[in-house]
Amino acid sequence: MKDKQFVVQEHETADGVHWDLMLEQDEVLTTFRLEEPPEQVLVHPVPAEKIFDHPLRFLSYEGPVQKGTGRVRIVERGCWRPEKCDRRVVGANDDSPLRVGRLILEGTILSGTFTLVRTSPIQWRFARL
Repeated sequence: MKDKQFVVQEHETADGVHWDLMLEQDEVLTTFRLEEPPEQVLVHPVPAEKIFDHPLRFLSYEGPVQKGTGRVRIVERGCWRPEKCDRRVVGANDDSPLRVGRLILEGTILSGTFTLVRTSPIQWRFARL
């Protein structure tokens, strides 16, 4: 299987800052909102919220976000691939195209094996193994 791209965007809004982990999956970026920067995932598990899929153009986009929801800048990028498939984890619902429990990320900050574990319908836990 060919490696796919991922990015983490820092998203500044009127309410503060969060980070969006975006995983290339077919024709979209499956996206998780992180309340902590990617460096913290190396220290402890970080809560993640599954949000709407983003277009592939966000793999390289930096700047203002539509509808006045702030600005984004890329703080991490690289390639990813699944290590282990598990229908119970990673995705918004049972119809989600993303079926990965363990991810191998090859980025500058996020490098190694990570997990995304569903803790409720939209809540997840992103952790390094």
